[in-house]
Amino acid sequence: MRRININHVTEYRFPTPVSLLPHRLLLRPRENHNVRIESSLLEIVPAHTVQWKRDVLDNSVALVGFTAPADRLHIASSVVIQHYEDNPFDFLVDDYAVTHPFDYAREDGIELAPFRQLVYPGDQPAVADWLDGLGLGRPMETFTLLDQMNHAIAEGFRYQMREEPGVQPPAQTLGCHSGSCRDFAALLMEACRHLGLASRFVSGYLHTPGSGTGNAATHAWAEVYLPGAGWKGFDPTSGEVAGNHHIAAAVARHPEAVPPVAGSYLGRPDQYPSLSVAVRVSALPD
Repeated sequence: MRRININHVTEYRFPTPVSLLPHRLLLRPRENHNVRIESSLLEIVPAHTVQWKRDVLDNSVALVGFTAPADRLHIASSVVIQHYEDNPFDFLVDDYAVTHPFDYAREDGIELAPFRQLVYPGDQPAVADWLDGLGLGRPMETFTLLDQMNHAIAEGFRYQMREEPGVQPPAQTLGCHSGSCRDFAALLMEACRHLGLASRFVSGYLHTPGSGTGNAATHAWAEVYLPGAGWKGFDPTSGEVAGNHHIAAAVARHPEAVPPVAGSYLGRPDQYPSLSVAVRVSALPD
């Protein structure tokens, strides 16, 4: 078991007061049998109201409303989790799904249909060419297929931190052979769907042991549904299977559906805010 502290601070400053419209926050880690929240604190300035809800994918969502104009928006989330995923390879796939291609069981197929629907249908020729070039269009062990795709991105593409919002389409990532973690996750997700595998986008955090200061950033990877094992995470930035260094905050069918902080404001057209984001992920004593 690992105890991990996650601090995520977002701050906007405006030249003059603006009217802040409702904001949607996806900052609280997803809980399951491997992840438990020990403590959490959400601090927001200015005066506000908060409503918590679970969305259709069981993400924990904070809906924030503001009661007066302000020239500063400060959002600070501090969470301590207990992570029990010590061996991400401790799973068994149902016999019928050990080798790809396979068909999901009927009831599973109904539930998983949205996660097999292509997000970038126009990019499929580029995705197909990439898979063919890797020799991954033939029958093979399902986990080996996923592992090879995961490593092909991690080893064959250049990581580039991008400050601009949004996600590169897979064809663009394939064309420039570079991208951010969210671009790589979107490519892996779409490649899985091209092959008929249910997959989804994950937004969260990554703890890097030995990083010293604990300074970090948000992270993204993909999950694939494997019969018998459930949703398993694959991180194409590192080529790893997601384990106890990965902390999921939200999952989605579409890569652009789960930004950590989303909202808008009313003000003059020339009122551009300054933005600062600080993320710190650090291990705590057991």
